[in-house]
Amino acid sequence: MSHLKLNPAVASLEEEGAFFVLDKALKMKAEGRPVINLGIGQPDFSPPAHVLDAGLRAVRDGPHGYTSPVGMPSLRDAVASSVATRYDVPVEADRVVIVPGGKVTIFFACMVFGGAGTEILYPDPGFPPYREAIKAASAGPVPYAIREDRNFGFDADEVLSQITPATRLIIINSPANPTGGVVETGELDRLAKGLEAHPQVAILSDEIYSHLVFEGSGFRSLLQFPALADRVILLDGWSKTFAMTGWRLGYGIWPAQLVDAVRGLITVDHSCVNVAAQFAGLAAIEGPMDEIDRMRATFAQRRDVVVAGLNSMPGVTCRVPGGAFYAFPNITGTGIGSKQLADRLLMEANVALIPGDSFGNNGKGYLRLSYAAGLDEIEEALARMHGLISASV
Repeated sequence: MSHLKLNPAVASLEEEGAFFVLDKALKMKAEGRPVINLGIGQPDFSPPAHVLDAGLRAVRDGPHGYTSPVGMPSLRDAVASSVATRYDVPVEADRVVIVPGGKVTIFFACMVFGGAGTEILYPDPGFPPYREAIKAASAGPVPYAIREDRNFGFDADEVLSQITPATRLIIINSPANPTGGVVETGELDRLAKGLEAHPQVAILSDEIYSHLVFEGSGFRSLLQFPALADRVILLDGWSKTFAMTGWRLGYGIWPAQLVDAVRGLITVDHSCVNVAAQFAGLAAIEGPMDEIDRMRATFAQRRDVVVAGLNSMPGVTCRVPGGAFYAFPNITGTGIGSKQLADRLLMEANVALIPGDSFGNNGKGYLRLSYAAGLDEIEEALARMHGLISASV
């Protein structure tokens, strides 16, 4: 019998549901089942050709050694220039930290501000790694409600009321996973104004889907609030914008006084991001953006098909998401729990979705559907879902 004892902070971590469902769906597909996977959150496009070419050149020609822990200077310069131009705010290159994917910035922010006796606020329903990173950092996870009746936004006064002397960080995600919700600019204004009274609270703004905002939805970056400039951490990257999920390339824009602490974490964690990915990221930032516009238009077309299809199902209602590539239908009218319905859809209809429970207590009664798939697959999946739900309600 093993006498090994795990760190409780690690032993209690839960696997992200999307990857659990992905593994199950892939296994079923390998067995010959006609599975349509609308569970995983990654674009079904290829990265732009000029990005692939830059990565290939770097693999072939090098350099092949370490870079600075915080990223190649040329890439940090390009990110700073791009973000500053996009949001019309000053962004210094020495505040940019290149990391292997967006999750690293989440984890580092929780490590920097966590610890015993601290609290970190996060959205519920929300991206599961928020909660798990908070737990890993030995902080207390404090969920705040994301509400369907607010178009999957939050009530700023309600969020502010949950801040205590122990609060060190609040995580904001817009456009959001799993709902596709975009926080209304007025509500964001109220939150930012209220946070001025809590100078001990840092803000992690996860804007990884910020290039995927649909027409009619307002979006504002938290970098655009001067009163919060010295405590906002911006999370963004290449995964969703340039269809580069497997390249593991992201960045954080940190307050200048925190960069050395993050650099220290990097040197004991991953040393630096691989060079080829950084050169590909540089080509993406400096190159044409027409592929992003095409991808966004395609997602908007699919969104409309998905929302109409879901709303035609008995017991199902679905709001129109303002961004990202997720729908978050309310299935309470079916009388079937989200885990049970997700299991039945996978096993009986060969359609993989994520139960809303995976995203927090406020996700109960919902499913997450990713429309990062071809329109033919989406329409077939909707038909299978309609058939199973109609026969069950």
